[in-house]
Amino acid sequence: MKGRKFTEKERQILADIIIHRRTEFGRNFTSQEIPDTVIETLLSAALHAPSVGFSQPWEFVIIRDSLIKAKVKASFMRENQKAKEIFKNRPFYNQILLEGITTAPVNIAVFYKPSPHPVVGQTSMDKFGPYSVCLAIQNLWLMARAENIGLGWVSILDEEEVKTILNAPRENELIAYLCIGYVTEFTERPLLETLNWEKRKLKETVIYCDNYDHQRELIG
Repeated sequence: MKGRKFTEKERQILADIIIHRRTEFGRNFTSQEIPDTVIETLLSAALHAPSVGFSQPWEFVIIRDSLIKAKVKASFMRENQKAKEIFKNRPFYNQILLEGITTAPVNIAVFYKPSPHPVVGQTSMDKFGPYSVCLAIQNLWLMARAENIGLGWVSILDEEEVKTILNAPRENELIAYLCIGYVTEFTERPLLETLNWEKRKLKETVIYCDNYDHQRELIG
């Protein structure tokens, strides 16, 4: 078999990185700067993600400017007021600093840029374009964890407002706004799990065999 082969030790390292990946929140970020070489490593991982029709439909905006961060943070604050009303019966919601926009040294806005031409594999399901961008984000996230850097995905934002702040092209779609930085600790379990916000789903409740009529029997 041609091509790079991986050892059992390397496979275990990858499994550990996946299992110990975390979503970081604002209070956990430190002010330590991230070297440009490390940011390049993270972006390289993202750029090597699979994409539908090898379209590579992603664009990244690296944000360090405190004024731009402040504008995005203001958008978050307005949107979060709506969320607080939705979760008013969940007291933990107000105790969690959900974003690290101004505390993380680096923010990265990730966009989906539609192709002006038909894309192989995307002619029936348009969503495969944005899905490809999500694969790039996952690559970046896992590489960040391998570099012992924390990452948080801020989803409580007004997309059009953020696009305006960043002067993004009209056709681009904001897929993710990421906060990246060194952290004080990596928790043993995800924060929302430790707070009992949600429980981890069991494998046997989400895996089916052939169709939804038959739930798969798992070994171990």
